Amino acid sequence: MDDRRLEDEAMMRRALELARHAGELGEVPVGAVVARAGAIIAEAYNLRESTHDPTAHAERLALEAAGRATGHWRLDGCVVYVTLEPCAMCAGALVLARVDRLVYAAADPKAGACRSLYRLTNDRRLNHRIVTEGGLLSEECGELISLFFRSRR
Repeated sequence: MDDRRLEDEAMMRRALELARHAGELGEVPVGAVVARAGAIIAEAYNLRESTHDPTAHAERLALEAAGRATGHWRLDGCVVYVTLEPCAMCAGALVLARVDRLVYAAADPKAGACRSLYRLTNDRRLNHRIVTEGGLLSEECGELISLFFRSRR
């Protein structure tokens, strides 16, 4: 396995740990990590229920923390790892932040805006495009989300 693949898997495993923590809090179990040059610069998990904020998605919170950590809103050179395909809000935020690469685990057929419903991260009409890869640890991440929703029904 090459170095990039090993790094991607390690970062996604960290995002999965964050997702599990979110689930323990009663949040939809989604975790996100922002890395630059192989080091984590920010991480977050869903907090919509806890904060009563509809925009408190893992990706948006991680981007906000990365901006604070770097002192800039432009996140050139960054890779975002997230356990679920980003929604339209989060995909748009990733584009606005000028993230270089997005790696997500499970596809989201109901709200995914990177490949499932829309392709915002690669829309040629926008001023930035993101290298987008899906499917890394998709079974583990998808199962975590499925179990969470089954327990709620």
